[in-house]
Amino acid sequence: MHLTQSMQDFILHWGDMGQKWGTNRSVAQIHALLHISPEPLTADEICDLLNLARSNVSTGIKELQNLGLVQSTRKLGDRRDHFHSIRDMFDLVQTVIESRRAREYAPTLKALQQVQQEAEGDATPPAIKKRIAETLETMQMFDDWYTDINRMPRSVQMGLIKMGARIARFLPKSKQDD
Repeated sequence: MHLTQSMQDFILHWGDMGQKWGTNRSVAQIHALLHISPEPLTADEICDLLNLARSNVSTGIKELQNLGLVQSTRKLGDRRDHFHSIRDMFDLVQTVIESRRAREYAPTLKALQQVQQEAEGDATPPAIKKRIAETLETMQMFDDWYTDINRMPRSVQMGLIKMGARIARFLPKSKQDD
């Protein structure tokens, strides 16, 4: 495969974004390459296309597999693994959201629950207890909403996403209505 300038730009941008998403540049670039590649690639092909060390590619692939973003396949007569990204964009986005929820959001909810319990038994001022409770309640509300939406069939989820902007036209225009 030959990387055109636009393909290179996509990979480079995805690598830059990867750092903002909490992974390193090389791992994100590997994912970007596998995401746009029409066919699964071997680790050696990834090394050649991205000019990365084999050890860096192996580590990156393992990380992407652990995140559920990359899978391996085999080809008859070839002992090497061939790697590909999740092809369906909806599944890819859901995998990323679920991974981040498990890694970041759920532990924060658990920590807030523990902090709230601790605050009930110590000398934390009432105003701070209230603020902790509001924080937990709001975060729990968003998590419950996400969980409810995630249980729905994809067709319903897609309908809600497409309907989202149209619903906004019928709602008050200001966030300051509270």
